[in-house]
Amino acid sequence: MDRQLARWYPLKDHAVQLALVDAVPSGIRFPLGPAGRRSGKTERAKRFLVKQANAVVGQYFAAAPTHAQAKKIFWDDLKAFSLSCLHDKRPSESDLIIFLPNGSEIHVIGLDKPQRIEGIPWKGGLIDEFADVKSDAWEANILPALNTVNPTDPDYRAWCWLLGVPDGLNHYYDLCMRAEAGGDPSFKVYHWKSAEILPPDVIAAMKHSMSAKQFKQEFEASFETAGGRIYEDYSKANHTTATIEPHEQLLWMHDQNFTPLSSAVGVRRNSNELYLLDEIVLTSAVSKQSALEFVDKFKAHKNKHVLIYGDPAGQAGEKHGHASDYTDIEGVLKAHGWTFTRKVKPAHPAIKDRQNAVRAKIKTADGNISLFVNPHTAKWCDKGLSTVQLQDGSTFQEDQKNQYQHITTAIGYCIDVEWPVIKRTATATTLRV
Repeated sequence: MDRQLARWYPLKDHAVQLALVDAVPSGIRFPLGPAGRRSGKTERAKRFLVKQANAVVGQYFAAAPTHAQAKKIFWDDLKAFSLSCLHDKRPSESDLIIFLPNGSEIHVIGLDKPQRIEGIPWKGGLIDEFADVKSDAWEANILPALNTVNPTDPDYRAWCWLLGVPDGLNHYYDLCMRAEAGGDPSFKVYHWKSAEILPPDVIAAMKHSMSAKQFKQEFEASFETAGGRIYEDYSKANHTTATIEPHEQLLWMHDQNFTPLSSAVGVRRNSNELYLLDEIVLTSAVSKQSALEFVDKFKAHKNKHVLIYGDPAGQAGEKHGHASDYTDIEGVLKAHGWTFTRKVKPAHPAIKDRQNAVRAKIKTADGNISLFVNPHTAKWCDKGLSTVQLQDGSTFQEDQKNQYQHITTAIGYCIDVEWPVIKRTATATTLRV
């Protein structure tokens, strides 16, 4: 079976990966694999799971933080790896269960409802993206399920690979530190970097597109701290004395918080650089008032076509023919001779994706800077990027007590559309008068 699978998905031999494959046979119930992205950890796990299910009859699982993730990560590959097309009993596409000829079953489950793992006497399994599983699920649901003794096999203890990219000082970090400290032979950490597996040009490309923090976390599997500044690489190197030129197209980015109602105004230069050179910040205001400020501030600007970015929630009501924040803004623009393109996504980007996109503009892992702020004409932008911190105990939630976090959120909406770390699509509606 291993030789057949190797022909389909050849993997580079790697000492730590090979040690991971030997973990369960050597008595380690819970191998932890905080390893870099695209470095083979999930492929190794899939192969091992199929091999064990063929060797020891029982029920096995492959899990991820959500049902959709689990199906995407595991379902098709596990069907192929197990040669399910040759089985007398075909896989259940509704329940996501593969039935092996020897009587074993492989269940693909999502842990958005952690109780899904309960009630079955498992032989073993694996959990991918473990850092994103609900923080209390391990103690409350997963470990008790794995420690449930099958009275027909009372001496057997279920095993589980815990895989994924680190994500701050959360439950995954706690388990890894527990394993590193020793004292519990059930746990052991198997760590490797993506650079040990992937070609140098791929690593160089990732360094060029990601911030140092994101690269270290995702491709070096480094546990980054959960405290401190969100945009820790932002510095005077991001400052500029530049101002807006009359011919330049304006990029106007919004966060629809009531107070302060915050928006930043920037321009795009050298195709890839964002210059934040102005802003509109109002206390206890609505979007229409912000638009009136905009048309007055830029009444002498020559280029009257503006790109609009912002909070998808500002589109609320439009499906039912009601005015929204954006239709109010666009009505003012139209009345004052402006045309516009609305580049607002239909739904919010993931907070982490938005933050990582901003980090990569501030400074990539290979040192490239493509976000510049005039600290005199865009004071709130500068102060926000300099000071906004994470909420206590969170790896991504922004501190809501800092009033400057609204303008950094607005900046993030723009960058997530124009320079996303994870590619998604934005809707664009153009109006000409």
